[in-house]
Amino acid sequence: MATADQVKALVRSHAAGDESHFYSVALQVAARAAKSGQSKVAQELRDLVDEAKAEAARPGRLVRPVPVALPRGELAGLLAVSYPELRLSDLTVEAPVRKRLERVLTEQRQADRLRHHGYQPQRSLLLVGAPGTGKTMTAKVLAGELRLPLFLIRLEVLITKFMGETAAKLRMVFDAVEATRGVYLFDEVDALGGDRGNVNDVGEIRRVLNSFLQFLDSDDSTSLVVAATNHPQLLDRAMFRRFDSVIEYPLPTPTVAREVIRQRLSTLGTKGVVWKQIDEAAVGLSHAELTLACEHAAKEAILSGQDRVSTAMLVSSLRERRHAAGG
Repeated sequence: MATADQVKALVRSHAAGDESHFYSVALQVAARAAKSGQSKVAQELRDLVDEAKAEAARPGRLVRPVPVALPRGELAGLLAVSYPELRLSDLTVEAPVRKRLERVLTEQRQADRLRHHGYQPQRSLLLVGAPGTGKTMTAKVLAGELRLPLFLIRLEVLITKFMGETAAKLRMVFDAVEATRGVYLFDEVDALGGDRGNVNDVGEIRRVLNSFLQFLDSDDSTSLVVAATNHPQLLDRAMFRRFDSVIEYPLPTPTVAREVIRQRLSTLGTKGVVWKQIDEAAVGLSHAELTLACEHAAKEAILSGQDRVSTAMLVSSLRERRHAAGG
């Protein structure tokens, strides 16, 4: 009924005191049993999980602390762990992007409910867009909202000149994905997911990409795998089919740009600025570039003894950022 991987996941989560992961895997086993026609066993498993959760919620029950996730051994060189406290309200993006992220969070928070009916929540995301548009910050927000550790995969360590070693290290990373629930970020994933049809490519590199795709296909963990790229045109088309959701991050519209500016200058305020001039100077700049321009203008105002940022200061800083970005 339960697969070998599910049994191992149950043992690992029990040993780590991760009750949420334990219940999630148990419900996966129940869903598998239901699909194989063992409806009575499936219902009994669901009832046991419900009873255990009710007991866990009983007032006065001692709750074990959630263990801190710290990669060890060779894995420590492959993963950098952090515990972000960012929330979705900290992320300024277009409404369609926000709506899709809200849906991911809703599915993750109600994962048990979905699994009870034989469905899985979204757990693999591909984020594409220009640099500085909020992709990496999105991974931090997802981790912060779900109270999960964020694991950044160090691709510069993962990818070696010996492709066989790279595939082995990928296996270690996906073993960690299975063993420890978290948000796992593959930033600049085009380093792994280049077009397999590229005439300048070599067989070993294609085998690494194939390994990555196979690991994605076989992943049935409760972790979130997030991949981000600034160059979607470099990705093999198969990459887009492997992720539950592909989210595009456009450059900010004037409305979003104004919100980014207001948030970054909230301590000084933007009263009196001429927004038409600001809008024109901000065209083509990313969220990160807007933030840097605001910080530069704010520091100029503070150091010159002023209590607010003037239109001229902000326009000048925005134009400097555009020049630095090659615009």
